[in-house]
Amino acid sequence: MEASGVFDSLLSGACVVFTLGMFSTGLSDLRRMRMTRSVDSIQFLPFLTTDVNNLGWLSYGALKGDWTLIVVNAVGAVLQTLYILVYLHYCPRKRAVLLQTATLLGVLLLGYSYFWLLVPDLRARLQQLGLLCSVFTISMYLSPLADLAKVIQTKSTQCLSFSLTIATLLTSASWFFYGFQLSDPYIMVPNFPGILTSFIRLWLFWKYPQEQDRNYRLLQT
Repeated sequence: MEASGVFDSLLSGACVVFTLGMFSTGLSDLRRMRMTRSVDSIQFLPFLTTDVNNLGWLSYGALKGDWTLIVVNAVGAVLQTLYILVYLHYCPRKRAVLLQTATLLGVLLLGYSYFWLLVPDLRARLQQLGLLCSVFTISMYLSPLADLAKVIQTKSTQCLSFSLTIATLLTSASWFFYGFQLSDPYIMVPNFPGILTSFIRLWLFWKYPQEQDRNYRLLQT
């Protein structure tokens, strides 16, 4: 096997391992919901938006014939759907959760209908779907900016997860280089904000270490 083929295989494997590792961070929330039989302090929207994002990229991967995208996002969609079902089981306000789910699934169904019925040209369909997935992924990576502003205001990183930050950095970097290797801007570009926000979070962890936060709270009490 040529050196470039080995590198491509390693890069593809890194994308699979790091992304599935990031998706599996939701297992801790799953265990907490089952142990406490409640959804207290667990947000539903990230599960739902990640599921929709997985389904979008799964369609893009299937259209492109990219098995790395297909495998990662198929497994990711299954995991996020599992998280959603468990959340729904323990959530006392099921109506609001079902409404959010139905709304996003309706938007997703309309998108599928548009791309598969109204865009017959395969190349145009791939480009438009790639653009839509890119925009959605960028919005997901930029959505935690409010948390970063809160960290700066409170000088506390208690609302951030260090393990998730590392997982996001590794996942975003691997997909960025994967997209660069394939010359696919729809994969490469949306992962750059993930790298940027991860470095910002790491800087915040360095500037406001959590041990310092605990000591500060003890002094306050």
